[in-house]
Amino acid sequence: MTLGGATEPWARKLADAFAVAAAKAGNAPVDKVTVQFKGTKPSIMIYTGKPAGGEDRTFVLDAHTGALLSVTSYEDKPFLNRLHSGEAFGDGGLVFAMFWGAALAFLTLTGILIYFLMWRPNLRGVKRFFW
Repeated sequence: MTLGGATEPWARKLADAFAVAAAKAGNAPVDKVTVQFKGTKPSIMIYTGKPAGGEDRTFVLDAHTGALLSVTSYEDKPFLNRLHSGEAFGDGGLVFAMFWGAALAFLTLTGILIYFLMWRPNLRGVKRFFW
């Protein structure tokens, strides 16, 4: 494959890869497609999602023959990242995480304010910081 070369053969192979993946996954939404032209086995990887949102599976197909090489589960981010951002719990988890983050920022700022309102400048030693 070159920039000046014909794209019709690869476009046809991509359409064939979509047909093979559709035979296995039905009318699943496509998150992204990766085409690897170089290497000993050029491949087409189709990442599908769930109709309600989220990641689902990766279909790896041989770019020359169109044969399905493997089907694996697909997660865009590691579980711990999704857990801490709230994505692991769906849209409600994202909203909860947004409010939780705002609450943490608010409590931090008000805690600092309370600390400085209680601070007395005439104390000496450790009592200057911990009263």
